[in-house]
Amino acid sequence: MKLKHTVLPTMLTALVAGSVFAQDTVEWLTLGSDYAHTRYSPANKIDASNFEELEEAWVWDGSSFDAQSGRATPSYVDGKLVFVAGPRRHVIVADAGTGETLCSYREPNTFRYEYSMRKDYGKGVAIAELDGKKVIYITSPAFFLTALDLNSCSPLEGFGGQIPVAGFPPTGVVDLLADLGHPYDPYDGIPLETGYITSSSPPIVVNGTVVVGNSAEQGYHQSRVENIPGDILAYDARTGAFKWKFNVIPRPGEYGHETWENDAWEWTGDVSSWAPLSADQDLNLVYVPTNGATVDFYGGFRPGDNLFSTSLIALNASTGERAWHFQMVHHDIWNYDTPTAPILLDVTIDGRKVPAVAQATKQANLYAFNRETGEPLWPIVEREVPVSKIPGEKLARTQPIPTKPAPYEMQEVTLDELVDFTPELRQQAIEVLSKYDYGPFFQPPLHRDNDEGKLGAMWCPGDVGGTNINGPAAADPTSGIVYVTSVKNCSSRTMVPGEEADTQYELPTGTTFADYAVGRGGGGPRHPAGIPLFKPPYSKITAIDLNTGEHLWYIPVGETPDRYKSNPALQGIDIGNTGTGSHAVMAVTDTMLLYASQMSDGTPALFAVDKQTGEQIGKVELSDTARYGMMTYVHQGHQFILLQAGPKLITMALPGWDEFNHSNTH
Repeated sequence: MKLKHTVLPTMLTALVAGSVFAQDTVEWLTLGSDYAHTRYSPANKIDASNFEELEEAWVWDGSSFDAQSGRATPSYVDGKLVFVAGPRRHVIVADAGTGETLCSYREPNTFRYEYSMRKDYGKGVAIAELDGKKVIYITSPAFFLTALDLNSCSPLEGFGGQIPVAGFPPTGVVDLLADLGHPYDPYDGIPLETGYITSSSPPIVVNGTVVVGNSAEQGYHQSRVENIPGDILAYDARTGAFKWKFNVIPRPGEYGHETWENDAWEWTGDVSSWAPLSADQDLNLVYVPTNGATVDFYGGFRPGDNLFSTSLIALNASTGERAWHFQMVHHDIWNYDTPTAPILLDVTIDGRKVPAVAQATKQANLYAFNRETGEPLWPIVEREVPVSKIPGEKLARTQPIPTKPAPYEMQEVTLDELVDFTPELRQQAIEVLSKYDYGPFFQPPLHRDNDEGKLGAMWCPGDVGGTNINGPAAADPTSGIVYVTSVKNCSSRTMVPGEEADTQYELPTGTTFADYAVGRGGGGPRHPAGIPLFKPPYSKITAIDLNTGEHLWYIPVGETPDRYKSNPALQGIDIGNTGTGSHAVMAVTDTMLLYASQMSDGTPALFAVDKQTGEQIGKVELSDTARYGMMTYVHQGHQFILLQAGPKLITMALPGWDEFNHSNTH
């Protein structure tokens, strides 16, 4: 068994290494399993011979915490599960064998919490060791950083200080707004005229430094141009003392400042890092994926390439200095924000070992680099793309396209991609598509009052297609294979004057209307037969060998929905397995690839797949639909598979899991 010591936190390497071989305890440290975010575990007690014997062990129900979205993947450390739940982002520590809640923590209320658009979107926690004790680090919707003792959920003594808001503890909390450089009120936050910031992903602790990402309001809910940038912050893990800030929108004299024309750097915001961060402790680098700048789908007020929007940035964890970066979309107006954590693994290319980082994207490109130098593993070329037809918009003339690996989802709208189950269905699809402006990769949005009389533009993948937040990629560090789940989806947004779009929002940020913003309606064209416009599969998992850059195989996600099987227009036609049309929730173990989806009748199921071939090993029915994440751990010699299902956490295990007289439900 090959251990990836380069991506494990140094202070836990020995602990994890010993537990891997014993298979009595196998931990899952971060929401992505390790600092490399592989979603891989060396656990091997569940394999092809016993997978279909899995049964539901216990369920943790977060309804009393008002949990709904189910985005938080727990960590498993010291025999305990640690996660966040509900819009108040309660920190929960539970017994890993029974699901019994052991302790919890809730941050006091503030207006800056109440306003947050990411309240129930917490994805997990960070855990580190100080003086022999485990410490939980969380960021909240109100944008506070809190350190808690793992065993008691009590705020860490000597970390941070007193927040001047009623109810906050005298220690354990840092007000992150204090270090962004904008005027603010501890209770109300930053004035909305200036901008807004919150968080959804947890921080990451790298060699004693807590690195904090952030998120902003959704760009498709913006109609005004002013906002604040989501600068990256870092703090001492022991004291909470501020260490550094990295400006994601470069200031005068900083690298990339010239990519913001028209002095737009002064008032444009967003460029947040709402996806989770990854890190290489040995290289002391943290990898930061970012989203686009203020106002999705229109950027006429911010001409230029707009660094460091929609980029992958490698920062020195101790100093915040940029080691390297790569911008995956210049002047992003497609909502191609980077939605998942970058994956770190070592690969062998032409006989040479290479430390790699791979970033899955909404564009359905897997961008792969040497994670130490930033050099692409294979050439990435700038290719010419269409110009915008919206007045005032100035797009980049080229976009960076990897030569390897090949895209794993449809990127161009052509007639050849349209559904062809029958000639009639195909002709209907052609007629629907004719009402839209469509074409090659990076087809730009179109405004409502366009000269062509089109209903809008259509670009693929859409902003909910390709890879997205609810389908993080996974990888097997022992083989160098990356597994990406994707959806075949295209977008069409109706762009209207910003002043008109502004009427949709009760408390908008900024003061100046954008010339254009997203209007009501949209959603794109639909086939009159109630089927997708394009050929299946509608969603799939693709295995990509990062040693060669080649696709190994792909499989549809789940099974063909009954709504397609029973569709009158498809009767008597063998349509094969179309896939569900939704992303898969995945994890990788020593023995198999696991993913959650649905059977044809909509029954939730857990599927096991051979990692090398994609052949299905088996499936097991679940009591509820899994969303966003999955993890697995070995506790007291028993392997558990834990799935997030809205307000619930569902655990699956082999018979005998309760041999220690654990109760079955909590």
